[in-house]
Amino acid sequence: MAGRDRIVHLLRQLERAACRCPAHFNMFHQGIGAAGCTSRKTDYAFEISSSNIRYGPGVSREIGMDLQNLRAKNVCLMTDQNLSQLPPMKAVLESLVKNGVRFKVFDNIRVEPTDSSFKDAIAFAKKNSFDAFVAVGGGSVIDTCKAANLYSCHPEADFLDFVNAPIGKGRPVTKALKPLIAVPTTAGTGSETTGVAIFDYQPLKAKTGIASRAIRPMLGIVDPLHTLSMPERVTANSGFDVLCHALESYTALPYNQRAPCPTNPINRPAYQGSNPISDVWSRHALNMVAKYMKRAVWDPEDLEARSSMHLASVFAGIGFGNAGVHLCHGMSYPIAGNVKTHTARGYSVGHPLVPHGLSVVLTSPAVFSFTAPMCPERHLEAAEILGAEVRQAKREDAGALLADTLRQFLFDLHVEDGLAAVGYNKDDIPALVKGTLPQERVTKLSPRSHTEEDLSQLYESSMKLY
Repeated sequence: MAGRDRIVHLLRQLERAACRCPAHFNMFHQGIGAAGCTSRKTDYAFEISSSNIRYGPGVSREIGMDLQNLRAKNVCLMTDQNLSQLPPMKAVLESLVKNGVRFKVFDNIRVEPTDSSFKDAIAFAKKNSFDAFVAVGGGSVIDTCKAANLYSCHPEADFLDFVNAPIGKGRPVTKALKPLIAVPTTAGTGSETTGVAIFDYQPLKAKTGIASRAIRPMLGIVDPLHTLSMPERVTANSGFDVLCHALESYTALPYNQRAPCPTNPINRPAYQGSNPISDVWSRHALNMVAKYMKRAVWDPEDLEARSSMHLASVFAGIGFGNAGVHLCHGMSYPIAGNVKTHTARGYSVGHPLVPHGLSVVLTSPAVFSFTAPMCPERHLEAAEILGAEVRQAKREDAGALLADTLRQFLFDLHVEDGLAAVGYNKDDIPALVKGTLPQERVTKLSPRSHTEEDLSQLYESSMKLY
């Protein structure tokens, strides 16, 4: 009996000592329970959704049969001009021709799309009355195809109707869309799994997007052979997007602290805050990034590493597609949107470019140093996964430790030395902050609230990394 009492005493001590940080502690474990949204300000539920995913080397050859099975008579095939002559596109075209699928190609897609390039694709889709869509490419192609599908099914809609508030009206999608099959060729955005389409809104020189479960692809065909055609810097920058997707969704504000509580489930956002199911996907994606990303960047023929990063992108997509991202992404949008003359290494696009993954990761040391006090255990766990020694670390060390670990990771992968290295200086900070303020869809998921002054300091701290 004494032994049993001792065990019970120890268990109670462990319970009292358990983590109470926002990202770990669930209020319902205290017996508060779910109340109706009429009596509470924050949400009480989360919803997990994702595209169907088919994975396997060479699986692109099945896409023609998929479209036959859908009885598609007129297919819109979207890609970009760089990909139009590469093996991924050739594999898809061969499958469509072999299976007698009628299609039209739209390849005028901009890397890092804009509202204008979205509208060009939308006009093409409206003009041709397609009954199915196929996107072959990275996030730029897949997101553009989502928008083309959405607006061709809502021909009466104004462009800003579905764009996230406060830039757009953020209206829910109420009509059924046509089937969309996504064939990702990069290991980064996870767009094949999500109901999110991101673009540069040129009037504000900042990125925004459309977020609705209704626009997610019906099927993501994840063919790891396609990643072998990625150049070194594309592989690196795509991988940084996976890294930040995993880190941000794992440390995001918990779903039961996000406000407002929707009065109707159709209004529950795709980005809901960290939750127990997204946590599993995000944590596993981070482990895969730690194990395989450097190998994938430095050895283009390492099929195991590149295949694993392709899967990590899917896993992180399921995680952040339901939990959301926060400050790294919110701050990245004006970094990409205000680019001056920077020419990205490894990209042939014909215009100044800070690639999305690069624009996201450049602020990551500063951001996670800032957010760590709200959920230090998660920041320490992330640092440990990425290779840091945390056994002697204290909770108050979490931010500095994760920031240093990220800096070393970026240094090892030859990342530019901060925002100054991609053309920014302190005089640009007010414009960068101004471009961040409308990104409430993501910035409000930061576990730590922030002011304009905080954002200014984060940008200033990110001017130089090493």
